[in-house]
Amino acid sequence: MTDRLQQAIRKARSERLGRQMVSAGEAPGTVPERVKNAAPVPGKVQAAWSALPPLTVDPKAVVRNRLVAQSSGETAIPFDMLRTKVLQQAKKNNWRRIALVSPRSGCGKSTIAANLGFSFSRMNEMRTIVMDFDLRRMGLGRVLGQKREKGMPDVLRREVSFAEAAVCLNGNVAFGLNARSGQNPSEILQSQQTAQVLDEIEATYQPNVMIFDMPPLMANDDSHGFLRSVDCALLIVVAEQTPMDQIDVAERTLAELTNVMGIVLNRCRYTTGAHGYENEYY
Repeated sequence: MTDRLQQAIRKARSERLGRQMVSAGEAPGTVPERVKNAAPVPGKVQAAWSALPPLTVDPKAVVRNRLVAQSSGETAIPFDMLRTKVLQQAKKNNWRRIALVSPRSGCGKSTIAANLGFSFSRMNEMRTIVMDFDLRRMGLGRVLGQKREKGMPDVLRREVSFAEAAVCLNGNVAFGLNARSGQNPSEILQSQQTAQVLDEIEATYQPNVMIFDMPPLMANDDSHGFLRSVDCALLIVVAEQTPMDQIDVAERTLAELTNVMGIVLNRCRYTTGAHGYENEYY
């Protein structure tokens, strides 16, 4: 079953690589205008990061929520490998904004987003922002064991600053969390104001990478309007659980909205090589 799924994924991807649509009309390898115009100001950037409240994770939450990339070691290897492959593709194509998308709920997006954040935090020369853009839930906050008074919907409506909805890990990874289910999430994500707020956050904090934990693609239209504002997307599916037809529809939909960076096969029981990898990347 798993072998057939992997073969089908590879075949489907190879057939569609040439048909992927580039977000916002930009050719692959083109530096987005927002990146060109965001000249770094080291002193101000450092001050902005220093003002973020620090993230403290309960050791029980680390175990309970499978935050295996909190420290380096064998259990962190799958996410470190994914981190490195993401960086390679991002640098090759001048991509900065990366969406994590799944066909349905329960594929482990928030857990992967959190672990990628921990993995990136060990790259001290890099700055990374991870945002919970599933505005109907508090998934990323729950995984990290965090509660905030204000969340990303409040930030996107300009009611609070990003710092009031974020926590900072190791001084170089910021997690933007949700405090409660937001009203009108689809309208918020598709609004011009959201695009402007993101540009402002990017200019203020100068991240090397921005990761967006998005709503399930087939659950509602929340992701559809926003995905044109990112440079690429990773599709998260579950081995032996996500049906192939859902994977196919999800990838076709993503390819119409942005660049498809790859597919992450989560919870794979079969291992290769010297280590047992929970995630495989295509």
